[in-house]
Amino acid sequence: MNRSILSIGILLTSLAANAKTPGEIYEQAAKSTVVIRNFDGGGKPQSMGSGVVLPNKDIATNCHVIKNAGQIKIRIDKKEYPALLRYSDWERDVCSLSASGIAAPPIAVGSTKKLKVGARVYAIGAPKGLELSLSEGIVSSLREAKGGRYIQTTAAISPGSSGGGLYDDDGALVGLTTFYLAEGQSLNFALPVEWIEELPKQSKQSPLSDRPETWWMARSSELGEQRKYREWLDHCTRWTEAYPSSAGAWSDLGAAYAELTMYANAIAFFKKSISIDPSPALAWYNLGLTYGKNSQLRDLDKARTALQEAVRLDPEYANAWHQLGNTYIAMRDIDRALDAQRRAIRLNPENANAWAMLANVHLVSGQIEKAFEASQQAIRLAPDSGLASILFR
Repeated sequence: MNRSILSIGILLTSLAANAKTPGEIYEQAAKSTVVIRNFDGGGKPQSMGSGVVLPNKDIATNCHVIKNAGQIKIRIDKKEYPALLRYSDWERDVCSLSASGIAAPPIAVGSTKKLKVGARVYAIGAPKGLELSLSEGIVSSLREAKGGRYIQTTAAISPGSSGGGLYDDDGALVGLTTFYLAEGQSLNFALPVEWIEELPKQSKQSPLSDRPETWWMARSSELGEQRKYREWLDHCTRWTEAYPSSAGAWSDLGAAYAELTMYANAIAFFKKSISIDPSPALAWYNLGLTYGKNSQLRDLDKARTALQEAVRLDPEYANAWHQLGNTYIAMRDIDRALDAQRRAIRLNPENANAWAMLANVHLVSGQIEKAFEASQQAIRLAPDSGLASILFR
């Protein structure tokens, strides 16, 4: 047998052996999952949620789980323990508790930086009072946020799940399940695990708003996906009023204005977001896209600069590479346009528009056969999109 084939077979067998099943992930994570009960000052139950035991033995949860609590108790392995608030970041909706006497093992901590859209994830919590329930889904969207990436998932989240863990397919904690939107379809959200790690330095004693910022973020995502642009604009305006130092709020406000073709406002608010936090690639992408696509404020140099920054911050941002390629085409920079579209396709081979633009670049450079091949890929991926008439007019 060919030695290289044998080596590949051994590697694949090893990877399969190391992959955890949903049952194995549940068994591992359930031992580190607690139920949190919130009581008023008179001992009357107010609400309940979930939490996870961290490596330092603190318990991470959402702040809204323990809001207005007179007493906090945690339950694990059929035993109940009193708990005290340790750190709180109400803006991000991340809190930690301390409780003595718990012998639960700590959870393995992962990273949102390694997550991809479409990756399998698992939520473990206490939905509707049912302790230690497992739900399975995929990552449907990842949103850049300061210090991590906010996760939208199809893994079901219900009342009582808040503060529970979201785990990757290795069983590592990647987020805390925080909100689901009942009127949405599979609109479930988890905040990034990195926010837990930053909690001691971010800790604040009281909320700045009646709602944590994670709620504003989740509702913004929902309205944007539903294309309710006027409602989205109103929501984001109120979000910036509640959290004026939130880069995400200003970025979403800019996106809402862009969808309403109010491009001057959109550019101003994208810049405002970047001035607060220049690290998320999304704001740079949106800024570049807006500079490039409207006729009155079109500035290809600024579009190129913004999109170059987006791909520098996130080299795997396929859409940013695609739009950068489009900008290079408009600037008649054929070599760079070709490279950018190829990168976009390498990162997302299912992007029909990227294949179509690649065909155009090949056509401009006189590579007719390659243009035809790329156009066939575009039409194969989107046969009903009208690309055929555009490519062969």
